[in-house]
Amino acid sequence: MNGNLFIYLGIGLIVAGIAYKYGLLDWFGNLPGDITYKGEHTFVFIPITSMLLVSILFSIIMWLLNR
Repeated sequence: MNGNLFIYLGIGLIVAGIAYKYGLLDWFGNLPGDITYKGEHTFVFIPITSMLLVSILFSIIMWLLNR
């Protein structure tokens, strides 16, 4: 395995951590298509659109790394 992959993953985690700390990812999980149900004793959260976005971004990143 190439060592550069670990460097890129580390940089990506640092950037995501900084974005999360300063509230730049508040929209994530609240997109149209994310299902939230709040009952009296029940809370169900199904982030369909958010996970679709993560999947697309991850696929693009993997495609770029494999070129």
